[in-house]
Amino acid sequence: PRPGLALRFQRRFLAARPLRSLPWPELEQSLRTAPDSALLADILHKTILHPLCVKCPPSAKYRRCFLTELIKKHESTAAEPLDELYDALADVLKEEESTHCYKNYLLPTGDCVSLSESTALISGGTTGLVTWEAALHLAQWALENPGVFRDRTILELGSGIGFTGIAICKTCQPRTFIFSDCHPRVLRQLGENIRLNGFIPEPDGTWSIHTESQGQEVEGQNCQNPKVIVAELDWGSVTEKQLLGLRADVVIAADVVYDPEIILTLTGMLQKLSTSRADRKAPEVFIAFTIRNPDTYQLFQAELDKVGIRWQMIPAHSSCNFLYDVQPDVTILQLFI
Repeated sequence: PRPGLALRFQRRFLAARPLRSLPWPELEQSLRTAPDSALLADILHKTILHPLCVKCPPSAKYRRCFLTELIKKHESTAAEPLDELYDALADVLKEEESTHCYKNYLLPTGDCVSLSESTALISGGTTGLVTWEAALHLAQWALENPGVFRDRTILELGSGIGFTGIAICKTCQPRTFIFSDCHPRVLRQLGENIRLNGFIPEPDGTWSIHTESQGQEVEGQNCQNPKVIVAELDWGSVTEKQLLGLRADVVIAADVVYDPEIILTLTGMLQKLSTSRADRKAPEVFIAFTIRNPDTYQLFQAELDKVGIRWQMIPAHSSCNFLYDVQPDVTILQLFI
């Protein structure tokens, strides 16, 4: 299992997945069978010393706990001592804890989505500064269904810090991608993350998007570079005319259905979308959410039924979980507005 084992550590470590989800038992078994410092050195170079970790590191606390665990595993075997491990820990111990940390998600294409996140889960009164499970799930589904997005205009509601949208921009070749949120702090962080991943958001004044101009070329990007827009979008106050101006072919959202009040505003917004299409085809709508509370989920379905929006569940057949290890209870609904 050696080459695969180090890569599994890498994928989970760079995305700062919970430490307990890393393949420690397999490492122990492997070291018992053959006490080998080379395997630990390989893991160290694919994680802490990896160029991505150097450029966009997970939190200092996370790296400290990871190294401590790795050293523990090493010391419990008869393997040769490994100075590099202790040097790396000494370096991390010198660091100040920052309010921001990074998560790096390796895509099947070999590319990567790097995100700066707030180390506190809910900071500044908004939950939008971290990546939630449903965003990972929706991105996974998008990668398996790129045809839904290719050469189309996508509007994402409640983009948060941008994971799903950036993954789609990197892998599904949309023509235009509109990231949207309503919290100024989230929008700031979102813009930073979009730039961090090599995209350049269009200058402000984004509501008057009637020009079907092609995306700008960005050096080092492939030629099908989407036009990227960041819009401040308040579901309650947005007008049908503004929504019409966005000309969305596809609307997506992840983890936006988590409280009864928000469900009512979201349903109202979807109604506006449905009446604002003039003579155009209605956009396709996909909403992914983690079922934290079955009542909330049922309320959403009841509200959709009430306003006459049909919905169907999209079967989650995803087996190539390149993003996460535990399959959370995530559902994707397609809505027909």
